[in-house]
Amino acid sequence: MRDTAPVRGHLPDENPGFVGRRTELERISAALAEHRLVTVTGVGGVGKTRLALRAAHRAADRHPDGAWWTDLGQLDGERLLIALVADSVDLSDHTPGMASTGLCRRLADDRLLLVLDSCEHLAEPCARLVTELLAAAPGLTVLATSRCPLGVEGEHVVALDPLPPAGQDALELLRHAAGEDFPAVGPAGEICVRLEGIPLALELAAAQIRLQGAEAVRDQLGSRFDAPPGTRFDLLAHTERVWPSRHQTLRAAIGWSHELSAPLERLLWARLSVFRGPFDLASATAVCVGGPLNRATLPEALAGLVRASVVRPADAAGRHRMLDTIREYGATWLDRTGETGKVADRHAAHFRGLARRAESEWHGARQLRWYRGVDAHHTDLRTALDRLLRTDPDAALDLVGSVAFAWSCRGRLREARDGLEQALLLSEARGRVRARALWALGVTLVLQGEFGPAQDISEQCAREARHAEYLGHPDHPDDPHPDGSRDPGGGRDRPGDLTLDAAALAGLLALTTGRPMAAHVVVGHVLDAARGGPADSAARLRCNLVRVFALTGLGRLGEARERALDLRARCQELDEHWTRTALEYQLALTGLLEGDPAAAAGHARAMLEGTRSLGAILGVALGLDVLATALAAAGDGERAADVSGTGEAYWRSTGQPRRGLPGLRALHEKYTDTVRASIGDPAYEEIFGRALTGLPQDGLDRALRGPRQG
Repeated sequence: MRDTAPVRGHLPDENPGFVGRRTELERISAALAEHRLVTVTGVGGVGKTRLALRAAHRAADRHPDGAWWTDLGQLDGERLLIALVADSVDLSDHTPGMASTGLCRRLADDRLLLVLDSCEHLAEPCARLVTELLAAAPGLTVLATSRCPLGVEGEHVVALDPLPPAGQDALELLRHAAGEDFPAVGPAGEICVRLEGIPLALELAAAQIRLQGAEAVRDQLGSRFDAPPGTRFDLLAHTERVWPSRHQTLRAAIGWSHELSAPLERLLWARLSVFRGPFDLASATAVCVGGPLNRATLPEALAGLVRASVVRPADAAGRHRMLDTIREYGATWLDRTGETGKVADRHAAHFRGLARRAESEWHGARQLRWYRGVDAHHTDLRTALDRLLRTDPDAALDLVGSVAFAWSCRGRLREARDGLEQALLLSEARGRVRARALWALGVTLVLQGEFGPAQDISEQCAREARHAEYLGHPDHPDDPHPDGSRDPGGGRDRPGDLTLDAAALAGLLALTTGRPMAAHVVVGHVLDAARGGPADSAARLRCNLVRVFALTGLGRLGEARERALDLRARCQELDEHWTRTALEYQLALTGLLEGDPAAAAGHARAMLEGTRSLGAILGVALGLDVLATALAAAGDGERAADVSGTGEAYWRSTGQPRRGLPGLRALHEKYTDTVRASIGDPAYEEIFGRALTGLPQDGLDRALRGPRQG
């Protein structure tokens, strides 16, 4: 979960340049108090998003379970609509079945405000989803923005017009955007009238005022906008959805900004339109260079687009973005140049390469950096995957196989499963790429509790690993693997990493279905036959991790603890996070089983620190359970109740009931019964309920504080 959020929910920060709209803001606030679905409509660039964000911030306190924001502009189609909405409300949906079931369950008992921004290109699927959610969640209120109403029964529409052109608000917006205090009478006022008070048009004009002055801008607008229609930027006549006939002024204003841009800036504008999410300079360079736009000229072209307010300034992480309306304009120009397919292919190739680098860096000190990088580029990785599924399924399988494990760790199980299943169906690739994708799909299915399908995928994975390593069929003979080798088996007489991961998957499945001996046998057989040390690769670490858990399940606690401590030390040397976090969980469980609750609590807190840094909600839920059990075993009933209530909140964010290793569930029930008896059921329930309904991140902060800190 977003552990930095100051209140329940998540809304982007407001733009400090919000001007006017007092009447409209009051109308939306009043509508949200009366209606469960309020849709703000208006043309592109009129300020729907900014107004909805201001209204959501104002209304957040009236919704006990917070206000949550979903930016739908990053989606090309409806396939991942539910997954995106689920992610935006911190639902790390681990449930199988219908995609909307977990989301309905997550919202059923909550009183929250859900904001769906930029619905117009998904109006029908948004209408279906909103109808289903409102029926399932009586306390839900939805605020949507769209260029047209959704058409849902009970929808209240607030139509947003431009600012009054001759009014104070339009002038104040221009002043703020330009950073200059213009007089009410003069060029600035004429610009506001000429641009009909459309906020985006005024911001574009303000950027030119900073470069040329208000009088020059007024004169340019006069000469351009007074020209015959046939000579005025007649570029988008076929896109009536974006440019309604009654608001051609915005179209002309963007066309004017486009004409004022230097040739390289116009070329970059068009090529940048392939990005659906934020982009940094490195990605822009990789995707957009070509012809006169090269590595030397691109940075200045990008800076020019920022100065013209076509591209937003970089955020703290160095990422830029374009507003949807401006991006759509650039996409039309890209199509006119005939480069749409070529640039989309470069975009897909770049993010496929990023995915492969992330996988190759998983084992070692750069793991956390690349894990977060995959998360930061999630939107464009999905966009690249969609492109490759249509144009190159083998490459799609490679991309999704590289990132699916990170997606699953992050809680994006539905997206990982969807992408893997589609790519496996469409691709005919054999060898390493297919084996890796089958392994990732198997892990995803286990995390969803789909043990029957996981068993089938586990068997396919083992066969494919053997096919790749022993029969000598690499996916691309001339394509080195992430470790730099060209033989995925490292020698056909011994198992390589593909076979090790297949065994780890089989062992994970055995562990989660209560068969520790089977897990121990399957990973032990492969590890004993493989060359190398226990931490020589990510696959070896995963296999050894399964063996440690299997030893714990078999009651061989001393051996399990010794192996776990050795593996943890190796992980610390590597600065490897994921396996180290899982080992802390195992050591906490071992401490409980050996009757050392203080040691168990220390390991549980170390695990929780790791899972929080990874953003792994399921891991946080599991860690809170083992910590609550350790506190209960130590007789600290009040803290155990508090941690257990927080754990239940995190479990609900996975869409699943509490689960974990069978041995831990039994211990949790045993010690919880003991502390309930010691402090009394009413006291326990009161503390548990307060933690459950409070801010989960606050509960996690309390759990991470040791007993001396209270």
